[in-house]
Amino acid sequence: MPTPNPPVPPIVRRLVAALALTFVPCAVAAQTLPLGDGHVTDHPAAGNVYACRAVFRGGGARHDGPWFHGDSWNPAEKPHVSGRIVWPDAAFRVTPSGGALEFTGNGLPVREPTGRFPIAPTDSAYAYDTNPNHVGVQHLDFQIPLHPAAADAPGCLSMGMVGFTVTGVALYSALDDAGRDAAAHEIQDDCDGHPQANAQYHYHNGSPCIPGVYSDRVVGWALDGYPILGMQNAAGAWITDADLDACHGRAEAVVVDGRSYEYAYHLTREYPYTLGCFRGQLLESTLQAVHAGLEPSRRGGRGRGRGLGPGRGRGAGGRGGASGA
Repeated sequence: MPTPNPPVPPIVRRLVAALALTFVPCAVAAQTLPLGDGHVTDHPAAGNVYACRAVFRGGGARHDGPWFHGDSWNPAEKPHVSGRIVWPDAAFRVTPSGGALEFTGNGLPVREPTGRFPIAPTDSAYAYDTNPNHVGVQHLDFQIPLHPAAADAPGCLSMGMVGFTVTGVALYSALDDAGRDAAAHEIQDDCDGHPQANAQYHYHNGSPCIPGVYSDRVVGWALDGYPILGMQNAAGAWITDADLDACHGRAEAVVVDGRSYEYAYHLTREYPYTLGCFRGQLLESTLQAVHAGLEPSRRGGRGRGRGLGPGRGRGAGGRGGASGA
């Protein structure tokens, strides 16, 4: 039996992806990205997040850094939370059940690491973001439609989970607690992830640690049941906001495990990164089950991680810091 190739560390993947993008002759190849601040609306609009919340409480990262350049920001100049914590108990499953796909999991990234959270005062990232939250076990068990249907009108996005990845990690919208561009302002780890106050680890944008993120493969699912694809189309061209509708998706034939879908969302390198709104009918039972899955973390549920190098991962209910939306 051939020896399997060792996993490529996320930092190496980030560097390879950044180098590849510099040779792509289109706007998405530029290292500097437009800042998404202010692109949040109370209605569907391309290039924006249609938010359910009308008033934002503030919070998020404490200070802006030198990676901001007026109305743009440069991901290559932004620091990341240090540490490489692996989670041997990470688990999730997506199983067809009747007319639904049932998601069960503990919210920890399968076969992918996280940084060391809370952000330590000795970490250089602490100068910009003092995220006090831990990465912790969730108890997620919910269903999404096996055969999604378009809603009569697009639905708004909450501040929590709007989908999940093929590694079991929660996907959030592009917004931080202050309604700003979370990917630009908040300091994440090398996988572009971090925990919120309920200890739920999540991504606000297309993480380099999602298998297939730089392709047209299925990289996750939205809570309305539609698939989420990577940053390229079938021809290998990079997807931009101009290619997508107000919900950050488009009519597209996608087949997954023999099931046919006529619509899919796409991750993009530019804001709003994940979803702009829900195109499909979102079940109230799905939202209720997602929120119920966070309750054990509020009661102090714990996860156990193993660090590679100095430091250890701990999972606990977040300590209520303002950062980590």
